[in-house]
Amino acid sequence: MKKVFIAIDTTDLRKAKRIVAQSQTKKIEIGYKFGLEFMNSKRGRNFVSKLRNKKIFVDLKLNDTVNTMVSAVKALNDLRIDYLTVHISSGLTALKAVKKVSRCKIIGVSTLTSLNNKDLKTIGYNRSVKSLVAHQAKLAKKAGLDALVCSPHEVNIVRKIFKKEIITPGVQIGKKNYDQKRSMEAKKVNSDWLVIGRSITSGNIKNNIQKLIKSL
Repeated sequence: MKKVFIAIDTTDLRKAKRIVAQSQTKKIEIGYKFGLEFMNSKRGRNFVSKLRNKKIFVDLKLNDTVNTMVSAVKALNDLRIDYLTVHISSGLTALKAVKKVSRCKIIGVSTLTSLNNKDLKTIGYNRSVKSLVAHQAKLAKKAGLDALVCSPHEVNIVRKIFKKEIITPGVQIGKKNYDQKRSMEAKKVNSDWLVIGRSITSGNIKNNIQKLIKSL
């Protein structure tokens, strides 16, 4: 069964409730991704804390000093969440430390799907996206992380290195890319979890879920 995290990218609690209520189906496994926007909103954390019997992915992309990251993860341990993201670029020591204290699965974020080779060069990386993601996958493996985030275009590269769960954002129903530079249609992606946002949450959610199911 295909597995999909729906990205709830809003601060509107009513919209978040509607997305959860209208995306229920038995034909694919559905989970929910809550990012910085939602978790930093006035009632976001409280909403997540009350969700039951749902796969919950909190996407904070933590990237700081070791002590700060450990403290941040400990502060989230009271939430009943399944996955939490940290940037692999935070370093091996930090990755091992947060893995040790977390009560949920730790996902390593490789290179953001909004970046391409030109962007990497601009910020000081003298290697391609594919080369960097392969290196990041090795770090994630060495740190013992539970899952890894990469774009759909690097899944095959990552699978050769990292044998646990692979989660792919930058996935759409159809060909609209939004702000992603390394995106792909859902039916072409070979990862363990797809992350899909606006392709589902914009417009008629129930209809969009059916379109997704038919496309897979």
